[in-house]
Amino acid sequence: MPSMQNHSTPKSDEDLQKVTVGERKPHNAPVTLLEYDPEWPNQFDREASRIRSVLGNKVLQLEHVGSTSIPGLCAKPIIDILLVVIDSADETTYVPDLEKAGYTLRIREPEWFEHRLFKGPDTDINLHVFSEGASEVTRMLRFRDWLRSNNADRDKYASVKRHLVQRQWRHVQHYADAKSGIVQEIMERANSVE
Repeated sequence: MPSMQNHSTPKSDEDLQKVTVGERKPHNAPVTLLEYDPEWPNQFDREASRIRSVLGNKVLQLEHVGSTSIPGLCAKPIIDILLVVIDSADETTYVPDLEKAGYTLRIREPEWFEHRLFKGPDTDINLHVFSEGASEVTRMLRFRDWLRSNNADRDKYASVKRHLVQRQWRHVQHYADAKSGIVQEIMERANSVE
């Protein structure tokens, strides 16, 4: 999921390591995009059921986000999941339960909405955790919903993604950061319709 942070310059290895839990290994390869797969929502549903069974009423909101949630859009074959909890900074309330279920905490970003990112136990997922009320939650959902209903912007976004995957990327985050300009452009249109 590309963020709305200013990423005109790729983050250094040191900056990326600061937010990474454990060792961060360079990608040093192109990013793989696949055409939309109608199985992706089913993968989300299975993972969402597992998360709900592990966290119960600690789950305030659970959404399929990112490119795999948008029919007709090419995507990296990674299911992005948005989980909203009361306070993502209070890791004791949810991290141990997720870890017992096989999820691995990989990213901790206290300066960016107290974002946490987990990798899944057996499905290629990015589980993004935010606190209730974080504006990034609204932005992610608006971006998803706009691309689901706006073919022109979905096609434009796909075109930029296809262009970017022709490059080698030291880190996949650099690929995500390179999409920030088109994401911001699309968000401006989506926000102007309110």
